[in-house]
Amino acid sequence: MNITTISSREFHQAVSAAKRAANQGPVLITEGARPTHVLMSFEDYQKLTMQRRSIADALAMPDISGIEFDPPQAIINAKPAGLV
Repeated sequence: MNITTISSREFHQAVSAAKRAANQGPVLITEGARPTHVLMSFEDYQKLTMQRRSIADALAMPDISGIEFDPPQAIINAKPAGLV
């Protein structure tokens, strides 16, 4: 993993370069000599936090209409209740 360190000023002047560097590993953003922020790819962030979407979150997605979902029809054979 490649760790890049840039100053806050450099970050503001070259945001695109910092984003490209974040694809290779975390980017430490400093103020003075002290790290204050970390920039990383969203994929790395998800791995780090191990976030998983629930089915409710997935169904609440605004672009859900583009996902095909055709579950098989359930067949339920009901039997009359008998006396024991």
